[in-house]
Amino acid sequence: MNPKTYKTLEYTKIIERLTELASSPLGREMCEHLEPSIDLDEITLLQKQTSDALSRLWKKGAVSFSGTRDIRGSLKRLEIGSTLSAKEILDISSVLNVALRIKPLAKISDKEDSDEYEDSLADFFTSIEPLSPVNNELKRCIIAEDEIADDASANLSSIRRSIKATNDKIHNLINSMVNSSTVRTYLQDNVVTMRNGRYCLPVKAEYKSSMPGMIHDQSATGSTIFVEPMGVVQMNNELSELAIKEQREIEKILADLSNLLGEYIEEIHTDLMVLSQLDFIFARAALSKSLKCSEPVFNTDGIIDLKCARHPLLDQTKVVPIDVRLGENYNLLVVTGPNTGGKTVSLKTVGLLTLMGQSGLHIPADENSRLSVFNQVYADIGDEQSIEQSLSTFSSHMTNIIKILDKADDKSLVLFDELCAGTDPVEGAALAISILTFLHNLNVKTMTTTHYSELKVFALSTEGVENACCEFNVETLSPTYRLLIGIPGKSNAFAISLKLGLPGFIVDDAKNRLNDDSKSFEDILTDLEESKITIEREKEEIKSYKLEIEELKRKLEKKTENLDDRKERILREANEEAMAILEDAKSFADETIRNMNKLKTGGSASAMENERHKLREKMSDTEKKLVLKNNKTPKKKYTAADFKLGSAVKVLSLNLNGTVSSVPNAKGDLFVQMGILRSQVNINDLELIDEPVITGPNLQKTSTGKIKMSKGLSVATEINLIGMTTAEAIPALDKYLDDAYLAHLNSVRVVHGRGTGALKNAVHAHLKRQKYVKTYRLGTFGEGDTGVTIVEFK
Repeated sequence: MNPKTYKTLEYTKIIERLTELASSPLGREMCEHLEPSIDLDEITLLQKQTSDALSRLWKKGAVSFSGTRDIRGSLKRLEIGSTLSAKEILDISSVLNVALRIKPLAKISDKEDSDEYEDSLADFFTSIEPLSPVNNELKRCIIAEDEIADDASANLSSIRRSIKATNDKIHNLINSMVNSSTVRTYLQDNVVTMRNGRYCLPVKAEYKSSMPGMIHDQSATGSTIFVEPMGVVQMNNELSELAIKEQREIEKILADLSNLLGEYIEEIHTDLMVLSQLDFIFARAALSKSLKCSEPVFNTDGIIDLKCARHPLLDQTKVVPIDVRLGENYNLLVVTGPNTGGKTVSLKTVGLLTLMGQSGLHIPADENSRLSVFNQVYADIGDEQSIEQSLSTFSSHMTNIIKILDKADDKSLVLFDELCAGTDPVEGAALAISILTFLHNLNVKTMTTTHYSELKVFALSTEGVENACCEFNVETLSPTYRLLIGIPGKSNAFAISLKLGLPGFIVDDAKNRLNDDSKSFEDILTDLEESKITIEREKEEIKSYKLEIEELKRKLEKKTENLDDRKERILREANEEAMAILEDAKSFADETIRNMNKLKTGGSASAMENERHKLREKMSDTEKKLVLKNNKTPKKKYTAADFKLGSAVKVLSLNLNGTVSSVPNAKGDLFVQMGILRSQVNINDLELIDEPVITGPNLQKTSTGKIKMSKGLSVATEINLIGMTTAEAIPALDKYLDDAYLAHLNSVRVVHGRGTGALKNAVHAHLKRQKYVKTYRLGTFGEGDTGVTIVEFK
């Protein structure tokens, strides 16, 4: 595309901000050379890469590629077999450190069993090779640019131990000389200094002949001579030789490390390029995050549909979003309105977001905003006056417009700011209409700003051309910067002038000088703008009401769900509690029946009466547990005469329906049969109900007039005897069969397993002796096969 367009639409400033977000030299270089693409597949891939990188930024936080050095020169030297310096090797190590740090970002999810690994960046992360063993060796040997580790090699370690020992000998000898009273008189200062890499003493000039040794230097005044004592000359010579050996050993170590790196040139080069590419991609994602951008949807049909688009270079907390549509129902948009109303910003926003989108950058607009792929974006915006070329503003603009008209086609986006301004308004308007008609006929997607009323009429009367305006608040003399598509804008010159203090008679005189057509047209524009504002306001209110309704609906659903859960919990707990009480009562009744049967055969009358007393107390306790706190009162006051045998009643405290089974006594107490439960209730706790009379079960009276309780509640349809011995299983089976028979079950399932068959045989032998067992058989396929026995009662 035309580089001039980049500058006009301030695309270069976006590139500068993008470059600042990259942290590697090659990443910044890629950012600086980023240009819009015209290949839809390439644009789609770039956008996907930016989105995938942004997803990682949101999930894992900021990603830094700092430390990715430009090591291309070092790799070239390795290819030809050169030895790298310690700094170059450390730069390569730094790149490998970044590779090790970035490699784990391949995982999108932190969950070990997550399958979210494949996206557009997966291949980049897969190709990264941290070369950890090689890098560890580099870091072991080289501590800093000017420091090689002692243990980089055994020989270097030995040399440095010798250097340390020699240094210690020299220090001890010189210190003994300094501490000598004779030598101390010769010295200017009691210090040891270095000259030309050798240890020396500062001797007074007059004593230089008294201190045997080599003179290396003297002070500026000549009063001090720096003498290397003869006793340490040999040791200093040894120290120099050791320093030379040390340097040779370091060069050998660097050569070995260079040879080691030479084996992995391709892997290191791949790491460098991949990390730089990822740095470039994550810089795009970081820009998207900072500007609160979204991925646009691209098409090749020339359709632009921007939702709440914002200019990326303006303060994102203050910029007013705009909605722009172009290319679907119309290919030419004429934007009008007062100066400083936001017309040019709207124009630049459309152009700049198009360039950003085609460069793989997200755009500051709402999701599902649409952009088209354009081969060229042309813009004629700003003051084009050229003093050097002796061109006026109009001439310069026209020169640019001629170039645009010569190159534009149906794959181009053309942006004009104040088309044909700066000349006679009548001629300028006519020329502007002709230019726009030419582009319109070529199906060029065009957006222009203007003050010419003739262009407003042209847009109203031409198919495929639409008006738009930048809203202006006359009361505050300030633009709202909202773009309203569908109505032309007003200049508001009279209203603004009057507000600023221009005398009213002058404004009135100006209005009178307008012809009737102009007045009528301005009135229509005013009505249209007011209608549009009213409709927009009502739409906002409707949207607000919808959101409020949705919130109320959500709260109601949540409340209903909580009530349902609470209801289920209460019912479940009540059922569980009732079940426990009834199970306890049934077990006690079974035990009482067994005791009574034993007492019949050989017990005393007092013992039997004692058992009856225990039974009555247990039944009374059970009734008390079942009775709920009675917060309800009968609808009417009943008397004892209202309750007859068989009357349908509701027990308020239990919230259960039942049938009167006895007449009230003097206290108003009577018995009510509620299913299998028979309970004594006072008439104040009862309410007559209009239901068919429910006939209670046959009640058998004992010799003492007491009612025998039925064994009928919650008996399971099977018993599991697996794991029991024969001695344990038969009593359990006997009790279970009694309960099942009394509960009127037709058949039951006895699970005894296969095993050795002893338990099965014992079960069958027991079943033969039971008079109430009609038949029994082994289970079939689906019932448990030979591991169970199916028992049917008479």
